[in-house]
Amino acid sequence: MDPAPAQSRPRPTGLIGSLVALVSALADFFESRAALLATESKTALVQFLVAAICLVAATLFFAFGYIFLLATAVVAIAHLAHVSWLWVALAAAGLHFVIALIFLLVAGTGIKRPIFRGTLEELKKDREWLRDLETNHPRN
Repeated sequence: MDPAPAQSRPRPTGLIGSLVALVSALADFFESRAALLATESKTALVQFLVAAICLVAATLFFAFGYIFLLATAVVAIAHLAHVSWLWVALAAAGLHFVIALIFLLVAGTGIKRPIFRGTLEELKKDREWLRDLETNHPRN
């Protein structure tokens, strides 16, 4: 059995009717805010996952760069005459450091982007509406 649409149901009057209407309005308000929060939470999760993956990747590339730098120093000391090994290892270390820097920059820009933008805008509108309500209908 389908419930009657809100428009066709008889509305109780008096104090009980006002309380029912208030509870219904509050329920609708919190339901809409919860839905908005859920939607934006998914977006925030994706942002944080991307930042976390970039930080892990940056750490790995930094470690590889450090290993290549150490290998370069060892090989350079051991084989001063074999310059080609030194330059190849140094180029690999430099490449890894550049890649690590790129991942760190991507993670940094992902974190700086504001999250929950829609929720904050809706809450700001709600505060303004409440301020206007208080201005137009001051309490005695």
